[in-house]
Amino acid sequence: MTDSPQPIATADLETQARALIAGYPARMPLRAAAFIVTLYGDVVVPRGGTLWIGNVIEACAEVGISETLVRTAVSRLVAAGRLVGTRAGRRSFYSLTPSARAEFERAADILYAGDRPPEPAEWTFVLAPGGEARPAVEALSKTGFGLAAAGVALRPGPPPPLAGDGPPPLVFRARLDNGRSAESLRALAASAWDLPGLAREYDGFVALFEPIAAALPDAPRLDSALALTARLLLVHAFRRTALRDPQLPPDALPGNWSGHAARRLFGSLYRALSPEADARVARRFVDGDGPIRAAPGSLQRRLRSLAQEGGR
Repeated sequence: MTDSPQPIATADLETQARALIAGYPARMPLRAAAFIVTLYGDVVVPRGGTLWIGNVIEACAEVGISETLVRTAVSRLVAAGRLVGTRAGRRSFYSLTPSARAEFERAADILYAGDRPPEPAEWTFVLAPGGEARPAVEALSKTGFGLAAAGVALRPGPPPPLAGDGPPPLVFRARLDNGRSAESLRALAASAWDLPGLAREYDGFVALFEPIAAALPDAPRLDSALALTARLLLVHAFRRTALRDPQLPPDALPGNWSGHAARRLFGSLYRALSPEADARVARRFVDGDGPIRAAPGSLQRRLRSLAQEGGR
């Protein structure tokens, strides 16, 4: 007689959330500056872009990041031109610089895009003329570009802002021919991007957060502080891979692409955690004028986008 699979017992939602928070640093990187970037991108960008440092310290403490590390990281973000500080009495507030805010809004378009972003109408090719700009071109692989050949980078969609020292690369915009071969496109994608590496990262994300998803049905609502911390870790883990994902069209991806399951899990958990998480923000987080407030409709648009199956 063969043993039939037994259902996996799931602990209650609060236990799973606390286990996630306690075990996260051993599973994925958790550095102060990067987590503060996640906090600003998820919570502060749709609410004006400014936050009291006491709230930053409080949010970071929930994941084990000390006040000393927070203050050091904030100073470095100021030096890097991503935050700017102001004082009101004895309180310090930090705001996103215009360039950082534009960068965060571009990232939000990727993170909160729903199950599958739309197929791009065009592609961008970046070439190093005569090899002079090759290091700048090859560095684009950290931002979702693939390397089709030495000194040749490509990605779907319009060109993002390109900056750097030295000779500028050449940028071309192109459309794929309607008669393209899916097999050839998959071969190009497989040679230009480390898709197996991205898939492993997405699989790790799913493994980390699936226990919380399994505990959600019929579970009571989480405490608001716990919900906010869990959502911040959800965004922090997902953005680590999603912002390097080239968002290739379906014809270029291998079968059973892990990114689809990861996006669906991200969307469902984000929506489930948001009522309590956003209530926590509304009660506790302040800028120089008082409680931080979301722009009308901004949070609802984000949740509606994440609720859409198959993209926008």
